[in-house]
Amino acid sequence: MKKYFALLSLVSIFITVPIVPARGLTPDTPAPKAIIQTPPAPQFSDAERQQELAERRARVYAEMKDDSVMILFSATPKVYTNDVDFLYRQENDLYYLTNLKQKDATLVMSKTGSKTQEFLFLPKRDPQNETWNGHMYSPAEAADISGVKTILDASEFENFFNLLKNKRPYSANGFSFTPAAVNLYLLTPSIGYETEDTREYQREWELAKSLSKPEIGGDINPVVYQKTGSYQIVSAFPIFEKLRLVKTPYEIKLIQHAIDISVEAHMRAMATAGQVKWEYETQAEIEYVFRRRNADYWGYPSIVGCGPNATTLHYEESQGAVKPGDLLLQDVGAEYEHLTADVTRTFPVSGKFTKEQAEIYRIVYDAQEAAAKTIKPGARFGEPAQAARQTIEAGLARLGLITAPGAFIPGTNRVPQFFLWYMHGWGHWLGMNVHDVGGGGATVLKPGMIMTNEPGIYIREDALDYLPDNPETKAWLEKIRPVYEKYKNIGVRIEDDMLVTPTGVEWMTGKLPRKLEDIESFMASAANEIKVSRNENGPKTPDNIINNLAYRRIGGFDRTR
Repeated sequence: MKKYFALLSLVSIFITVPIVPARGLTPDTPAPKAIIQTPPAPQFSDAERQQELAERRARVYAEMKDDSVMILFSATPKVYTNDVDFLYRQENDLYYLTNLKQKDATLVMSKTGSKTQEFLFLPKRDPQNETWNGHMYSPAEAADISGVKTILDASEFENFFNLLKNKRPYSANGFSFTPAAVNLYLLTPSIGYETEDTREYQREWELAKSLSKPEIGGDINPVVYQKTGSYQIVSAFPIFEKLRLVKTPYEIKLIQHAIDISVEAHMRAMATAGQVKWEYETQAEIEYVFRRRNADYWGYPSIVGCGPNATTLHYEESQGAVKPGDLLLQDVGAEYEHLTADVTRTFPVSGKFTKEQAEIYRIVYDAQEAAAKTIKPGARFGEPAQAARQTIEAGLARLGLITAPGAFIPGTNRVPQFFLWYMHGWGHWLGMNVHDVGGGGATVLKPGMIMTNEPGIYIREDALDYLPDNPETKAWLEKIRPVYEKYKNIGVRIEDDMLVTPTGVEWMTGKLPRKLEDIESFMASAANEIKVSRNENGPKTPDNIINNLAYRRIGGFDRTR
């Protein structure tokens, strides 16, 4: 994966060259740039970082039950193939409390009455390992980064835990710990015991099962860990879901930087869309900016789909052609310091929307505006969803793609007509994950919460092929099909990142053109700022296969990015 990005950056540097300045300008009067460069990254002193992390740990202590211990393990490296790992990414909650990126780190936090203790187990520096894999933290460096002053050798953890299980004192190198806890917090599943995805938390899961007997409390109730030994196992997830949902000013500055990088990447891709031939070239321009601006990585695999591929929500192949006359949808987000952006724009490759494309685009734009107007402190997270859906239904009915707002498809089990063209939610929480922790539609919005606002309409080529074969549905299809043929293969999603403020909402992605007229104007101006060489290499996968990677279901809502 590292080799991939190194090669991508090198190729992008060689294929991109500056264009001659616009006529009428002298070297002393440079043309104003349409593409906005990312501002410098926010800078924090050691004291500011340590204070931020200490306050986060203090909030965790406040949420923990009395007489409790919490253990957080670092992420397990993920295998790409054979002896090659994916780029290492620290477990979110351990990073949230320590800012440490070290493998095999373990944080222990203890609360007994008003007394708290915290200490880290960290691998000892190994010169041979560092020769191959890079620098490892010294105890002093780990303490300086995290603010946790007690650093112990990772080889001691097994001994520590065996003593902890039996509630016996532990001591090492002048440090002592006497357990008095009855509750042990771990990052273990809190719902759906049999179906919960535990791939990221195998060590915690096995530890919990070794100390207790997990039982399901019902379809929507938490897993109950029946106490069988000295400790009651408690899931730590709800604590972090609550704390991470509301961002601090420190976090907001970092996520704004991730967004700013993503905005520049979008602009660069829009500026070069008329010069490329393949979707992967556009993806290369985007991810070049990520590396150029020192993003950690992308927050999720980039989605770059042109024409029919724009109607597949999570299309990640980037092997289709970029054709004049088509719309190009790019859903991409940089990650910076473990916080990710999530931004989508849909724009015409040729720089001008057709009449049909513009009609669909304006409906989605109006839906996004309607949703944004409901975002404010005290509102519910589900309110924007209703506003967006109602706007989209009204627009679809106006075009004739549905017969009426609120109508169901005849001959089906009450499947809403709009669901054929808008099948996902209005947005999701954003933070350390692209689909970040947080509550559902009843959650009351508070200042500091960040979410996406991303309605869309997707007129898939095969959208009508999987409906029931009965007279009622066929009669409805006869009404819809002529309009469907008019808009077929148009996919539009507009996605912005929204910050709840004390007085309303801030568009964190506000620098990126969004109105139809602004997009056309930007593309006309920005096209003169960058020139790229045209790549004549073909795709790896035939277009006919790409275009049939379908989202073929009529069922529950899916979160998009």
